[in-house]
Amino acid sequence: MDPRGTVLITGGTGGLGAEVARWAAGNGAEHLVLTGRRGLETPGATELRDELTALGVRVTIAACDVRDRDALSQLVTEHAPINAVVHAAGVNESVALAEATEDTLSAVMSAKVDGAVQLDALFGELDAFVLFSSISGVWGSGRQSGYAAANAFLDALAENRRARGLAATAVAWGPWAEVGMAADAREQQQLAKRGLTALDPTLAVRALVEAVGGGDACVTVADVDWARFAEGFTVMRPSALISGLYQDKPAQVEVTREAASVERHEVLDLVRREAAVVLGHSGAEAVDADRAFRDLGFDSLTAVELRNRLTELTGLRLPSTLVFDYPNATVLSRHIIDELFGAEQIQQSAVAVAEVDEDPIVIVSMSCRLPGDVRAPEQLWQLAGSGAEALSKFPTDRGWDVDALLDPADEERIYAVDGGFLTGAGEFDPAFFGMSPHEAMAADPQQRLLLTTTWELFERAGITPASVRGSRTGVYVGAGGSGYATGVAQLPEELQGHILTGTAPAVASGRISYTLGLEGPAMTIDTACSSSLVAMHLAAQALRRGECTLAVAGGVTVMATPFSFIEFGRQNGLAADGRCKAFSDDADGTGWSEAWPCCCWSVCRTLSATGIRSWPWSRVPR
Repeated sequence: MDPRGTVLITGGTGGLGAEVARWAAGNGAEHLVLTGRRGLETPGATELRDELTALGVRVTIAACDVRDRDALSQLVTEHAPINAVVHAAGVNESVALAEATEDTLSAVMSAKVDGAVQLDALFGELDAFVLFSSISGVWGSGRQSGYAAANAFLDALAENRRARGLAATAVAWGPWAEVGMAADAREQQQLAKRGLTALDPTLAVRALVEAVGGGDACVTVADVDWARFAEGFTVMRPSALISGLYQDKPAQVEVTREAASVERHEVLDLVRREAAVVLGHSGAEAVDADRAFRDLGFDSLTAVELRNRLTELTGLRLPSTLVFDYPNATVLSRHIIDELFGAEQIQQSAVAVAEVDEDPIVIVSMSCRLPGDVRAPEQLWQLAGSGAEALSKFPTDRGWDVDALLDPADEERIYAVDGGFLTGAGEFDPAFFGMSPHEAMAADPQQRLLLTTTWELFERAGITPASVRGSRTGVYVGAGGSGYATGVAQLPEELQGHILTGTAPAVASGRISYTLGLEGPAMTIDTACSSSLVAMHLAAQALRRGECTLAVAGGVTVMATPFSFIEFGRQNGLAADGRCKAFSDDADGTGWSEAWPCCCWSVCRTLSATGIRSWPWSRVPR
């Protein structure tokens, strides 16, 4: 880059722009026009002017917002002809995309984008047209969505100018030392941990000169420790750009019997202690063993740091995604124990599978939703023991037109309005299960309540639901279509795209597995009235075969429409009082009822290992 003549540097009163001005002053520039929103009122601007003037160059420091077309045009006219332009202006605001507002994104993007657009419109052919971009626009950066988008625009603008036959070079910078947005020593220390070393300003300017003279429209200049950076950057998401730059080399590890004999509680203490060190806590007590690492404050950098510490202490080859694959200290300690025992545990598993047919299947917990406002097993027993009535009239919270259904003028009218209906079948807390309100609205009430009762199922068993994430727990659900969202002429736009999975019975079991992180078999069974019994049979069979170590099994029926009543009414197949009278001379048809039982099953061998000897209905001891 030849700096002779007049050089316009936006953002030239400080930071990176000031460093470029110093270089230009020492390499033949005759006149430097430096812009900043506050001009000479910018801290250090007067000192910079005096420093550059002492080098024999004429210096103009102007208060000019480069986004203002009229102000910028006037400045250019006053100091024409201008030989080179360096657009170094910009602001950055660290904010998560989900928390960003139109105002915050506009403020970050405007200084970069609007200024570049105005400069491009004002200048045709030049000796150099340089845009200061950022690595955030090349491979992304956390909490810099607006800044990344703005810099990606600069890269595209440089390519566009080149396509028009005009000079343009966009340089995507890594962090600079001493100056710029990452000049803070603590921030640079954190960046170094991530594999980004701050660039020496002198070397950075030298790289700038080479980039402008190199012939490429877009150049990235950064000091990167790829082994560290790539591993941390891709731990939460893959990157096609970076994945090929660094590949982890498997460590050659020999697991000793001494390491394999470490007690489980000692490994848990080790994981909690190391996690505390990485997070900057004073002791292991600050790390809740069952709280998710993400909630404790782990990010991609600290995740890799914890992995490295545990690798060094255990001698195991552990993945960089460790804290995301095993999301709390309890689950992670179990994984480390499994890895330490290795082949010995595999042999034990083979023996267990061979002998499992001799083990009884034991129900360790139960949760339910049943007619009569039954919300717990204890209430079910009370209802059964008291002989109280559980049937009721048609529900009034489902949009059913009961008057039309009972219209005497309709020959196919329903003549029975009693049934077993769940109270509050539409109740659900979507945020608790990580669902958006729109997705929850589109989900069949059967799927929603299955999530709720399955969570209760584990709690009643004394099992923290988070602790089964990653386990070989199977899910077997008896369910059919409920009619939810059928007959709707036009779906609301916000529900479109969610209805397919929300109403598919096959998804009912998979949604439980996905939400709770269960990695055993997942199956939805529809054999009509026997669905839940078949689900329980298949769950027991899977446990005996060793296909899973724990199983959630049960059935669900929620009638979103009165379709069953209508169809059986047309056949005169409804009992007049809504009650089945099986094997009775008084039998006059069927009655319809909803039910929501779920049962959690396990092999006795597994229960013995955890100290559980019997099953009280309400709660199994930990």
